[in-house]
Amino acid sequence: LLFNGDAHGIFGQHVFNQLRPFNKAEGATIEIVLISHVVHLFKALDAIEVEMVDKFASFGITIAEGYGITECSPVIAVAPFENVRLHSCGLVLPNLQCYIDRDHHDDETGEIVVKGDSIMLGYYKNPEATAAVFTEDGYLRTGDLGVIDAQGNIFIKGRSKCMILTANGQNIYPEELESKLNSLPYVAESLIVERDKRLYALVAVAENTDGMSKDEIAATMEQNR
Repeated sequence: LLFNGDAHGIFGQHVFNQLRPFNKAEGATIEIVLISHVVHLFKALDAIEVEMVDKFASFGITIAEGYGITECSPVIAVAPFENVRLHSCGLVLPNLQCYIDRDHHDDETGEIVVKGDSIMLGYYKNPEATAAVFTEDGYLRTGDLGVIDAQGNIFIKGRSKCMILTANGQNIYPEELESKLNSLPYVAESLIVERDKRLYALVAVAENTDGMSKDEIAATMEQNR
């Protein structure tokens, strides 16, 4: 099964919200149904929360992630179900060459660049944009920052345009912080922004708050801090 789209896919957070209040017998029935029909799930588009991976694992379901962009037709990497690395989007396709383009030799993280026969030739009637995304030796700049481990697994850190460089030279990847915030109780979405050299989190409260009052919601958000 392929689930793709919002941050939680077809078995989204709303499904787990529905599972929580069920009694033991009903929960057992749902678990049996899921295991009977689903063994593997494939997830793409954005990173999946650890809680979600653990929840499916309790059903005996393996979640594998993939990575790609439209310019790459669109797959760059896929995680094999028999060897899934948590937080990794898998191994680069065999028809592609990929490396991490670092600003400095000692940097661990850099921009993911790829080359191969499934990469686009260029943007239609836009040579300037085409030239901007290709290196001199023909590699496509994805605009995504990441690392590749010794086994060849790609780990996405975030978008190069979104990275925040602090005054002390630390690289902050908002997507990593937002992923942690989005896993907290009653947080639907979040956005990390920089203002006056400080980081702030803008948080949207989930619609399903179990009838909580505004004060109770505010107290929960304060506990999340």
